[in-house]
Amino acid sequence: MGKKRRLDAIAGIDPEELASFRTAIRRRYSDEQLLDELRASAERLGRSPTMKEFAADAGANVHPQTVIEHFGTWNAAKRAADLVPRRFVTREELVAVLRRLGDELGRPPTARDLDERRGTMPSKSLYWHTFGSLSSALAEAGFDVAVGEERLERAIAQGAALARRIGRLPRFADWVEARKTATEPMLTEWQVYRLFESGRGAWAAFQFLVRARLREAGVAVRADGTIAGS
Repeated sequence: MGKKRRLDAIAGIDPEELASFRTAIRRRYSDEQLLDELRASAERLGRSPTMKEFAADAGANVHPQTVIEHFGTWNAAKRAADLVPRRFVTREELVAVLRRLGDELGRPPTARDLDERRGTMPSKSLYWHTFGSLSSALAEAGFDVAVGEERLERAIAQGAALARRIGRLPRFADWVEARKTATEPMLTEWQVYRLFESGRGAWAAFQFLVRARLREAGVAVRADGTIAGS
């Protein structure tokens, strides 16, 4: 009988009165206030919050259901707050997020850029899982990125230029330091490393190709990797 009475009570709700009640409840918070709550929670958690995490967040001032009442679904609210949902993200959404970040930065985003925006951006691992690599995702988003042979050629050219500047074939540490003050984008040291399938002696193989490029240009390289005359 108790269950039947509850069902009768639900059936007896006046639709217009319910609509009026919902409107009044919604007016307690503006959409922007709720989005600010979501963004603040993401900042505290370091990631885009699930409903459960948001409900457990002591710093949040509203219930997840209030957010859903305003935006229809939890993921719709997170998209409105520029917080990419952690589940059910499509390739199109991932590409759109990269394009927005690229517009903000004025250049193709890097893995470091994604790491620095945890909570408001998908993880780099999600891009690698979905597209095979971050470079493939960037290419699909319309960025001019080097892939395959083009990336290797760029790495060798950058290595030869760095070798001329420092007077020796660049070591791993040299590359790290050079990137800190580079005026033009350089491949990361790990991107170079992975061109050689991260095998043992990968960096030496890279130095070998840089030496060959320098020799083609008439630059003498000693056995120890230093450049003659430097």
